[in-house]
Amino acid sequence: MNRIILFCFLLLSSCIVMSQDAVVRKLQVESSRQLNYDIPDTVVKIWRAGGSFGLNVGQGSQSNWAGGGDDFSFTANSALTLFLIHRDPRHSWENNLSANFGYINTTSLGSRKNDDRFDFLSKYGFSLNKRFNLATLVNFRSQFLNGYTYPNNVKTFASSFLSPAYLVVSQGMDYKPNKDFSFFLSPVTSRWVFVSDTAISAKVDYGVKPGHTSINQNGAFATLGYQKSFNKYFAYKARLDLFSNYKKNPQNIDVFVTNTLSAKIAKILAFSWNVDMIYDDDVRIFGKNDTSPALQFKSIFGVGLQMKI
Repeated sequence: MNRIILFCFLLLSSCIVMSQDAVVRKLQVESSRQLNYDIPDTVVKIWRAGGSFGLNVGQGSQSNWAGGGDDFSFTANSALTLFLIHRDPRHSWENNLSANFGYINTTSLGSRKNDDRFDFLSKYGFSLNKRFNLATLVNFRSQFLNGYTYPNNVKTFASSFLSPAYLVVSQGMDYKPNKDFSFFLSPVTSRWVFVSDTAISAKVDYGVKPGHTSINQNGAFATLGYQKSFNKYFAYKARLDLFSNYKKNPQNIDVFVTNTLSAKIAKILAFSWNVDMIYDDDVRIFGKNDTSPALQFKSIFGVGLQMKI
């Protein structure tokens, strides 16, 4: 009987020791595991912010530019871009601000403003599926300083701060098949054109009647955006805005196009090429009698500093 009790005691002790050894080995494995590398990080950053700043010198050319400037010139230009983006599984909110400020120098007409504008775009989206969002878009753009045109080499006041300024509020659908491309389309859009300077509104250059400071237009709006970094050296960014005014000549679609191609040649040194085009049916300061709309074109090529923020 004593032998049986002793045998049972030894068997139970062995089981306890073996169980303790297994627990100890498990704890040793878990304590030696490198959590930063063995367990994937599942935390999603729902806010993302950043931007870039560039300071360039180069050569510019333009044709029928309402903001003023020479056809060919030497340029010194600065460009600032900032973004703040929120994303989660059902909501997105994208905010982008771009500002350009520069001067030109010519031998015939002296030094004056060449590239001067700011553009703020905010878009909120509610996800319907992986590619389509129900979206609300707000866009505001204008310029900082006075601008002049030079018909027949005569200096003519053409634009200033908030003269003109454009505010677009739009509700529609946003299609995003990938991270590089987006297409927003809205049949319900309100656009306001502001001209705060009475000397400019008196000429009805931007569709605002004399004695008024703004005009409201309702219509259809579409914007396409594309941004691609081909590698660590080359990047391309483009935007196309289209607006059709239901109230007046809806077939004459207003167009705003901006393109930027950059090539980095050193850590903070890069080439850049900007091409902008605008057609606004209400900007009637061109043609033989300075009373017609026209396609506005601007091209600036430069080299300089480019830094991320």
